[in-house]
Formats: sequence, structure tokens, C-alpha cells
Amino acid sequence: MDGSTAAAAELEAAERVVMRWDSTASASYGGGGGDEQMLFDGGGDRVEAERFLRAVDDLRRLAPPSPATVGSPRRTSSASGGGGAASNAVQVAMARLEDEFRHVLSSRALDLEIEALADLTSLSMCSDRTNSADVAEEAAAADEDDSVSSSVGRRSSYRSLRSIREIDLLPADAISDLHAIASRMAVAGYGRECVQVYASVRKPAVDSALRRLGVEKLSIGDVQRLEWEVLEAKIRRWIRAARAAVRGVFASERRLCFLIFHDLPLSSSTITTATHDAPFAEAVKGAALQLFGFAEAISIGRRSPEKLFKIIDLHDAIADLLPDVSDIFAASKAGESIYVQAAEIRSRLADAVRGILSEFENAVLRDPSKTPVPGGTIHPLTRYVMNYSSLISDYKTTLSELIVSRPLACSRIAPEGNENAPSFPDLDLADPDSQLPLAAHLIWIIVVLEHNLESKASLYKDAALSHLFVMNNVHYIAHKIKDSPELRGLIGDEYLKQLTGKFRLAATRYQRTAWLKILNCLRDEGLHVSGGFSSGVSKSALRERFKSFNAAFEEAHRVQSAWYVPDTQLREELRISIAEKLLPAYRSFLGRFRHHIENGRHPELYIKYSVEDLETSVTNFFEGCPPSLHNRRRSHG
Repeated sequence: MDGSTAAAAELEAAERVVMRWDSTASASYGGGGGDEQMLFDGGGDRVEAERFLRAVDDLRRLAPPSPATVGSPRRTSSASGGGGAASNAVQVAMARLEDEFRHVLSSRALDLEIEALADLTSLSMCSDRTNSADVAEEAAAADEDDSVSSSVGRRSSYRSLRSIREIDLLPADAISDLHAIASRMAVAGYGRECVQVYASVRKPAVDSALRRLGVEKLSIGDVQRLEWEVLEAKIRRWIRAARAAVRGVFASERRLCFLIFHDLPLSSSTITTATHDAPFAEAVKGAALQLFGFAEAISIGRRSPEKLFKIIDLHDAIADLLPDVSDIFAASKAGESIYVQAAEIRSRLADAVRGILSEFENAVLRDPSKTPVPGGTIHPLTRYVMNYSSLISDYKTTLSELIVSRPLACSRIAPEGNENAPSFPDLDLADPDSQLPLAAHLIWIIVVLEHNLESKASLYKDAALSHLFVMNNVHYIAHKIKDSPELRGLIGDEYLKQLTGKFRLAATRYQRTAWLKILNCLRDEGLHVSGGFSSGVSKSALRERFKSFNAAFEEAHRVQSAWYVPDTQLREELRISIAEKLLPAYRSFLGRFRHHIENGRHPELYIKYSVEDLETSVTNFFEGCPPSLHNRRRSHG
């Protein structure tokens, strides 16, 4: 009897403590006054707060069970009947704790240092394509550095979990208060209310953090309507923001949720999940879906070759983040869908990369041949394809993982509408079994380009210029490969030797086509007469031969000075090769026959050039602009 009386007295005392803080009794807490009075206000005096918590514990321990207080999913009004004074006091206590929980979460939150979070990008793949080993070393070095300080002078609150940086979002004493409040609400059956309050406060904070990181609210349609140049810049910003959001914002939110809810019985009939991650998922799921929605829009957007490398960057960024997304989200059913979404986006981006590479090959094959480029110089398609191929080789690490099949034989068809195009070659690889599929694709792209260039070469009416065009373009292809160690490593020296042989063959064909007629003018055939009373050189035939040579050379000088060989070394080599054939032949012809002309009338009409004149004129060839005709006559003393 004495024990029962003591328990009743304890219960009554607990009820009095709780009822003094009845949130529903007055617009002002604590019984009147203009300002709200809170138990957990972050001040130094915690006596009343501790007294209130003890009173709640006593109510829970001493009050008789009732349907209104045990396992109740919602806080009922203090005016509802049926539960007695103790039941009413429990409801008042839960109402007060809910308000206190909201107050502490809101008022004690620390400012999130977005600038510091943005530095997390240095822990991931760098823009210069550093490899994963370098990234791991950089992250490890960062992990060992505990001296990171905040911009407001607060003690560093960063901890490292691999590349994750968890930041204290509330002070330790506030987290302790929140845990104390949440534990009372959970055991009283008010876990769902506690989770709802937590989400209602933290969700706007998470949304604000993503806005400060530059994450925009864009629908899939909004993203797909943007011009590609605008979208490129947004992708760069998104990658930085996503790393900071996942490794900083979301990781820190999960840690906060763990510290508050980790050992609480939230798995009651009032809550749909049995894990402590439910409040975290409620707080961040919307922001995470918004964040990855941008990448999803890119992954399902229209494919075109210019998008390849930014899509690879996006793929690599998500692939790099997936282990962290798994750590943060996949541990609970509530957050698992975020990880699934991110993994599916990565897969779709990988498909997009493969599709774009195939479309690029077809675009090169089908690039229309309409008008020849002036002067037989390097075609814009050649520059574009080789610069593109060099970039492909820069992304070798990723593409070697994504490109796992060789070019399809069915794609080896002639361009439409060009029945006269050269027959399409087979893809002949030196050692196909030891070659990466990516290398086979690169060689195939060049084979396709060469095939297209042959079609474009056929547009020139001058066969010599057609050969010069092929020489210029294949030489450019070979030198682009030589100048890129990554590209050369993929394509291999065997195929490079084939290209070198092709441009040298084109150079030989050019010289034969352009200069054979001119050099034939310097042969003896047709100049000698014999029989009768005289034999020797026909002066009329010789004069015609000199006139033919002069006209042919002047035409070659006029035309070929306007042709263009952009590579300085190749241009000089070609001039030397021409001079080595032309000058000795002219010198010999002049030595054998000049006296026949000089002994006649007006020799200057026939011998218009000295050997030195020709040598000087050859230096004008392949400059891309015809010079004033060099036509000075040297003295014949």
C-alpha cells in the first residue's frame, strides 16, 4: 500500500512538471508572456530540461497502459477523453517534445560551408584524366590531413570515409538533446511524428545546400531543350556540385540522422520501415532525385558526336560516385532507389557512349562529297576526325571498358548516292586477337576516313591535284598519330607504316602525273634528223621543244603555286624532289642543245630560263597563292 501511494505521488509530480509546459494550453509556452520559452534553448541552465525528461520517463514507467498512449500513431488533442490524467499528460509531453525537437533542429543548425564542400572535387577524377591510382593517393593524403579549418574559425569537423567528408551539421550538445527527445518519442509510439518533424526541417536545409552548390531545378524536357554549348557548361558545374552533394551534403545528413536515431525503436506500427535511415531518406530523397534527374535527362537525350566527351565525363563522374552513393543510400530500403537510379543512369550513359561512337563512324563514312577544297589542302573532315580520334585516345581508360565489341561488318557499305566511290576495303588488322576493341574502332574510323577522302579526291579535274590532296590528308593523319603517344599506342606502328607508305605513294603519283609531260620535253627523241645529204638536230623541232617546255613549266608554275601543302617539311621535301628531277634534266638538255638556239635569231624567245631561274621558281610551289610570274632571262654570254 505504501509503495502504491509513493508511485501515485511520483506520477502526480511528473504530471505537474509536464503540464506546466503544455503547448496546447496557451499561445505562449510556459503559461503566458510574449516570448516563447523553450526547454532546450542551448543555454547553460539545463535543470528544467532534465527535470522534464525525467518526468516523461516517470510517466512512461508509472502510467497505466491505455490505447491512447501506447503505440498511438498520432498525437491527440488534450481535450480528448478516455485516457485519464496520465494519458493526457503523455500527450502533452509528446506535443512539447515535438516542438522542442523542431526548435533545436532549426535554431542550433550550423552554417554549411559550401565553399569547403566544393573543394571535394579535388578528391575525385581531375579534368586532365588522372588515373584512379593517382586519385586514390590524393584522397589518402587528404585523409591524413586533419588540419582543415572552417571559414568561420570553427574547429574542423571533417572526418573521412574514403572520399566522403562528413560535416557536423549541429553542435554535439544539440545532437545529444535531439537524441534524448527522439528516444522518448519513439518509445511512446510517436516515432512517425518525430520523423516528420525531422524531415520538415532538414529537407529545406538540404534543398538550400544544393541550390548554393548550383544544382538547378530543371525537368527532363528543360534539359533536352537547352543548346549543347549551354548544356556543356551545366554538365561541368553539375559534376562539381554532385561530388560535393553526395560526399558532403548527403553524407553529413546521413551521419546526423544516425547520431540522432541509430538505436531507437522506430519500427513500430506507426512507421513503414524498420531502419533508422527513414528520417534521412525523408529529408534527402527529393533533393537526390532532383540531382540525378539532370544526368538522367542527358542519358536519354539525342545522341550526336559532339556530345561524346562530355557524356564520358558525366559517366565517369557517376561511376566514381557510385561506391559513395551505395555507402550512403543502398544500406536501407528507404534510400536504395537512389542508388538504383544512379546505377541505371551510368548504364544508360555507357550505352549512349557506344551509340555515339557508332554514329560517328557512320557520319564519317557518309560525309557528302560536294565540292573539292581549294589547292588540295587538308580537308576539314580530316582535321575534325583526327582531333576527335585524339580525344578518344585521351579517354582510353573509360572507353576501353565500355567498347567491348569490334566494328560491325554490316556498317561497311558505300556512301549512299555515290556509285562511283572506290570499293570499300576490309578492316585488316595486324594482330586482331591482341588488339583492344577500342583500337579496332580507331583504325576503322581512319579506314572510313580514307575511303571518304578517296571519293573527295575524285572531285578534282586535275589528276595531279587529286594525288596531292590524298598525300596532304594521309600525311596529316599519320602525323596526328605520331604526335599523340596515346593514339599511336592504340593504333600501333604497323598501321602507321601503312599510312606512311600511302602518302609517299600519293606523292610519287603526283610527281609522275604532274611532271612527266614536262620532263618528256627534255628528251632527245624527235629532235634528230638523218639521211640524205644532212644529219643532225632539227632546229625547228628544237625551237618547238623549248617553246613546249616553257609553256608547260609556266603553266605548272602558275597552277601549282596556288596548290597548298600546309606541312612545312613535306612542302620542302616535295620541292627538293621536283628539283632533283627537273634541274639535272634541264641542265643536260640545255648543255646539249643551247648552242643550236643561240646561233640563231632571237634565242631569248626559246631559252627563257636558266637552271637557277627554274630552281628559284620551284620554291614558289605549294604556297597556296600564285606569285607574280618569275620570267627573267639570264645573260647568254
